[in-house]
Amino acid sequence: MRLIIAAIGKLKAGPERELFERYRERLTATGRALGWGPVDIIEIPESRAPDAATRKSQEAERLLAKVGTAVKVILDENGRELTSQAFADYLRAQRQAGTGTLAFLIGGPDGHGQAMHSSADLKMSFGKMTLPHMLVRVLLAEQLYRAATILTGHPYHRN
Repeated sequence: MRLIIAAIGKLKAGPERELFERYRERLTATGRALGWGPVDIIEIPESRAPDAATRKSQEAERLLAKVGTAVKVILDENGRELTSQAFADYLRAQRQAGTGTLAFLIGGPDGHGQAMHSSADLKMSFGKMTLPHMLVRVLLAEQLYRAATILTGHPYHRN
């Protein structure tokens, strides 16, 4: 199962990118045993439209065009909060269902547009607090890696 992390904005060089890449590499190695990979990164520039509604609409359109028919999980503060085990179970179920590509979509500073919300297969939240997109990417990469370790029986995850 191919994994995509698609986000508005570019993750610049620095500690966040280094941490993201560390978890991405771990996920790539551990995910092989589960049939996961590759992990593709898609970065889309923020819209420069003058109002938030137009920016969200344009960004949603661009993200959706890049991920095509993939199963879509959007990261949204109003989404479902999952435990790490429940997230791992969701990923297992997607793989068992024959999902070819699973895309995780991270919106820009204004959030996701209506087209994105309408097309989402799952809306997921890391909590009610607003988080910077660069930290959301790190959290997502870590949780994907954690899910892989849960499903492979690796001792990384402890209850």
